[in-house]
Amino acid sequence: MGADWHRTIDAQLAAGLRRRRPWLRILVAPWYFGRRDVERVADISYGDAGRQNLLDVYRPRSRSAGGPTLVYLHGGGFHSGRKNREGRALVYRLASQRWVCISANYRLSPAAAFPDYLVDVKKVIAWVREHGRDHGADPTVLFVAGSSAGAHLAAMSALTPNDPAFQPGFEAADTSVTAAIGLYGYYGPLAGDLGQQSSPLAHVRSDAPPFFVAHGDQDTFVPVEGALCLVERLRGSSTSAVVYVELPGGQHSFDLFHSLRFEAVVDGIEAFTAWVRSDTPR
Repeated sequence: MGADWHRTIDAQLAAGLRRRRPWLRILVAPWYFGRRDVERVADISYGDAGRQNLLDVYRPRSRSAGGPTLVYLHGGGFHSGRKNREGRALVYRLASQRWVCISANYRLSPAAAFPDYLVDVKKVIAWVREHGRDHGADPTVLFVAGSSAGAHLAAMSALTPNDPAFQPGFEAADTSVTAAIGLYGYYGPLAGDLGQQSSPLAHVRSDAPPFFVAHGDQDTFVPVEGALCLVERLRGSSTSAVVYVELPGGQHSFDLFHSLRFEAVVDGIEAFTAWVRSDTPR
C-alpha cells in the first residue's frame, strides 16, 4: 500500500485501527471467538437450496447503522465446508468495529457444479443489497472475502459484476463489490466445469476493484505460485490497487484460530479496507 499508507487513510478510519494484538486470546483462548459487543443472527435463508443457502449475520450488539459490509465465503474445495468454520477472528473483529459481516453457505459438489457456487455468492450479494440495512449495514460499501475455495469465489464475484450469465433469475440485481480479499486461495480452473472460464484468471479486467491477496509460502495444499499468478495478472491489467501479502512459513488454513500470524493478517485486512474506503485516489 506504499510506505506512507498511514497518511492516506481518513483520520477517523485510521483512529479505529487496532494498536495492539489480542495476546490473551492468542496465548490462552485461541479457539474462542465470541465477543460481548457482537451478536450473531444465524441461519437466514437467502435461496431455495435448503441448508446450503443459509447465511449468518454478525452485527454490533448496539445495532448501530451505516456500517460497511463484509461477505465471507468458507473453503473446502467446493465439496465440503460450512459458514462458521474459518475466518471467525476476522469476522468478529470487524463486527466489533461497527461492520456487518455475513458468512454464507453455498451449494457444494457433487450435487452442484460451477457456476452454481458463484450463482449462490451472487445471491448473497443481492440479499445484502436488499436486506442489509435491516441489520445496520451500508450495502453500498461491500467487501467480499474468502478462504481457499472461498477466495476463488470472492475473486470470481469481484471480476464478474452484474454478469447475467451468473445471475439467472435476478439479472437486474447489483452484484458489484467494493474490493475483494483472498486468503490462501485457489485461483485456477475447476476440472470439468467450463474449463478456463471457471478461473478468475479468465475474467481479469482493467476495471477490477482493489484486491488483497494473502498466501503462505509453505502452503502444501495450494502452492503460492497460483496466488502470485493472479496478482501478476491483476497488476498487469487492473487500474485498481492489488495488495499482496506472502506469509513466511505459512501453511494452508491459517485462519482457523487466533494466532500471531492470522491476527497480523486481520490487522492488514482492516488497514486495507480503511485505505480503500478513504477518499484518496488509487
